[in-house]
Amino acid sequence: MDSLFIKSIRINKENIDTSKYPFNIKCLNNFEELKIDTPVTLFYGENGVGKSTLVEAIAIALGLNPEGGSNNMQFSNYDDYSELYKYLKISKLGIPSTKFFLRAESFYNTATSIHRDFNNYSDGENDWQYGGNLHECSHGESFLKIVENRFWDKGLYILDEPEAALSPQRQMTLLCYIHDLAKNGSQFIIATHSPILLSYKYGKIIDMNNNLEEINYEDTEVYKIYKDFLNNPYGMQKALFEE
Repeated sequence: MDSLFIKSIRINKENIDTSKYPFNIKCLNNFEELKIDTPVTLFYGENGVGKSTLVEAIAIALGLNPEGGSNNMQFSNYDDYSELYKYLKISKLGIPSTKFFLRAESFYNTATSIHRDFNNYSDGENDWQYGGNLHECSHGESFLKIVENRFWDKGLYILDEPEAALSPQRQMTLLCYIHDLAKNGSQFIIATHSPILLSYKYGKIIDMNNNLEEINYEDTEVYKIYKDFLNNPYGMQKALFEE
């Protein structure tokens, strides 16, 4: 688990206006450089701290479609991504076998593009490379079909909040896929709130609440909140409702 395609990410802050989005986001405003030394890097933080904005920019800077997909998929339904990618400097090592940007937010558009392209170029044959027509599966099932059928060894994968599509059981399934792929030379950049994904013992958690500092799993707010809530759900509700 020592193969890396991305070894560092930094922002070139020349000629940028820090009063405007996305550079007015505190974490991005303070961001200088992030060294990456593990195959699985997990960006963690509260809503609005810039997780999705950053992983989206990384994906675009790597030549991937902002709405998701491989570097061969360039469909567009609504261009609302930031200009952050223009200012990212990504230091790379080697060339991955494949690249894919998988995000729950725009997954419907990705599945539609996959189905349309396969029907256009394969005389109406089924979308075999992705395990069939993804629209005929549930959100979570189709999400995992892409991972199972399209994520290969020695690949580079950017995931944006994949837990939004997955039940806890399916998140554990995804964790198994991530582990197996990482063991076989793949690298992952993941933005997530999931305590299941964040628990990955061979990954590194980057805390975007605290200027991209590395943080231990047990020190994350999401771990503490879930633990406290599950240990005493009714007591927590009583406190919440009375407040």
